[in-house]
Amino acid sequence: MNRYDVAIIGAGIAGASIASEIADQCSVVILEAEDQPGYHSTGRSAAFWTESYGGPLVQPLTTASFDFLNAPDAAFSETGFLKKRCAINIGRSDQKHLLDRFVDEFADSGVTMVPWDTDDIVQAVPDIKPGWTQAVFEPDCCDIDVAALHMAYLRDAKRKGASLQCNARVETLVHAKEGWVIQCGGGTVHASRIINAAGAWATDIGNLAGALPIEIQPMRRTMVQLRTDPRSSPDMPLVVALDGEFYFKPEAGGSFWLSPHDETPVPASDVAPEEWDVAIAIDRFQSIMDVEIQSVNRKWAGLRSFASDRLPVYGYDPQQPDFFWFAGQGGFGIQTAPAAAKLAKSIFLNVEREPCVQQLDASLYTPSRFAVMMA
Repeated sequence: MNRYDVAIIGAGIAGASIASEIADQCSVVILEAEDQPGYHSTGRSAAFWTESYGGPLVQPLTTASFDFLNAPDAAFSETGFLKKRCAINIGRSDQKHLLDRFVDEFADSGVTMVPWDTDDIVQAVPDIKPGWTQAVFEPDCCDIDVAALHMAYLRDAKRKGASLQCNARVETLVHAKEGWVIQCGGGTVHASRIINAAGAWATDIGNLAGALPIEIQPMRRTMVQLRTDPRSSPDMPLVVALDGEFYFKPEAGGSFWLSPHDETPVPASDVAPEEWDVAIAIDRFQSIMDVEIQSVNRKWAGLRSFASDRLPVYGYDPQQPDFFWFAGQGGFGIQTAPAAAKLAKSIFLNVEREPCVQQLDASLYTPSRFAVMMA
């Protein structure tokens, strides 16, 4: 009962999605350290899909994920996971250079971007303060139902035979002649191959396995829910600062979800928001919105984990056999999940790619790029 073809470490969106993709072709166990899946990053997402998020080298993964998220196969989900939102990337009057650079980055990507003038901005964000005159509109941005997507992946993986073990924190990994011996949660699991989908703990898992020492750094990201007067409009777009200092969007009930777009390096842990970061978020929000903040309804923090080049890591480790990296997905792991999992499946099982991911450049994401850097 404890012998599997594949052990996936981590049951967040990464582990759940790759399990869903491969569980009909091999026996799979998902090992989750916490008592519930998706506790750290997946469950604390800002929950939007926008093609420019993550930069031009991540954008192809995001774009390739749209059809699946919008209209999945009925066997996977009876409903889609996206709801139209729209987004504007915005700057002050002296930040035209940021706008030009942003548009140039995506010039040949096929991403729909529409230049906006001041009248357009004010119509979409009526309470915006003067001086915010630089903007480009992304009409295709959507909200994502993250919880529904995550649970659909877990449900599909289970339907295909995958087993989920919670409270199974990995303690040791030993590569023996017959495969991997995994001590976790007080028990032992045997697997022929391992998929490292451990998110913020991916480097620790790699080190336990004797894999290439790829540093995937957890970063704390703060989120705040504000009640304001006037309240937010449900039709307001996602608003993202061109200089990377904030993003916010309306939430049900007339509140706002707001982040100061912070990335504070931290050890992999159960993070909580720092009061200083909450104060920075509010200050930046007040720099753009002419509203009265009535209360902070909620505040939380999550982890975003990046490799040094800020690109995900998908592929077999160059120095440890049968150890596969599926990590480093930063803050874009939800919106890229379908394409990332399908691409990883093709590499992991050495099978033909599905049409939606055939044009992706897998060499951008291979772990072997770090072996070259370290040589």
